[in-house]
Amino acid sequence: MAKTPGKPIATSQPSKLARKPVKKETANDGRKAGAAPVDIEAKEKPAPPKVKTEPVEDKSDITIEKKLIALYKLQQVDSQVDKIRIIRGELPLEVQDLEDEIAGLETRIDNHIQENESFEKSIMDKKNGIKDALSLIKKYEDQQMNVRNNREYDSLTKEIEYQNLEIQLCEKRIREYQGSLDLKKEEIESYQKLLQDRKNDLDIKRNELDDIIAETEKEENELINISESTKHYIEDRLLTAYTRIRKNARNGLAVVQIERDACGGCFNKIPPQHQLDIRMHKKIIVCEYCGRIIVDDGIVNAVH
Repeated sequence: MAKTPGKPIATSQPSKLARKPVKKETANDGRKAGAAPVDIEAKEKPAPPKVKTEPVEDKSDITIEKKLIALYKLQQVDSQVDKIRIIRGELPLEVQDLEDEIAGLETRIDNHIQENESFEKSIMDKKNGIKDALSLIKKYEDQQMNVRNNREYDSLTKEIEYQNLEIQLCEKRIREYQGSLDLKKEEIESYQKLLQDRKNDLDIKRNELDDIIAETEKEENELINISESTKHYIEDRLLTAYTRIRKNARNGLAVVQIERDACGGCFNKIPPQHQLDIRMHKKIIVCEYCGRIIVDDGIVNAVH
């Protein structure tokens, strides 16, 4: 019988591909019967990273208006810290000056004591020189009793005269050293008295400063913490500019508001167009005269 072309020949045996069983991947492979199946994909995937509960806002995404509010708030906090430190007045500088003066007096007293020790040593050396000269004079006088000629006698006489001159010179030096020693002792006494007075003044100033610091330390620390938290909303370049302006300004004001159409720092007139730009809060504008950052009433009211 002829085969019909185009039709596949039916076979009673399935192909090898059809007979090959498909292995289902489950977590039950290699495990005991009855164990709960585990999702392999879930097992192989790494655990998702932990996400912070409080999202951190990128500084570059903060609007100009928020930056201006943060800058003005930072200025207000720093100004309060400045007022607290002004209460201390010149006490910190006075304490530092007294400490430096006390250190200078102590050094001066130590130098005078060392000079006195040197004078005392020189006086002792000259006294020993006088003793040696007297011994030689006695020796030469004994030798004069046993000379054989006038030449030896004259030579011994000159030696005796020389030793007498040495004694006179030593006595002169002793008087000079003694005068300097007495003068140094008087100066040491005056310096010691002045040193004690300065130490008493230092104790009083330190106690006053400690009392003031104790009264304002808590408030100052709270303001400093607020200042540090506010800086997180300001870019580093703005913080650098803010710090530079505060350092150069006499009153420490880097951010000021418009007062009577003028800059609140240098009081120069602000053109109407600049005032409009400041109220738009689209960019940070500085005074063209003093370089301070200018804000409008809207920013001020938002802070207060």
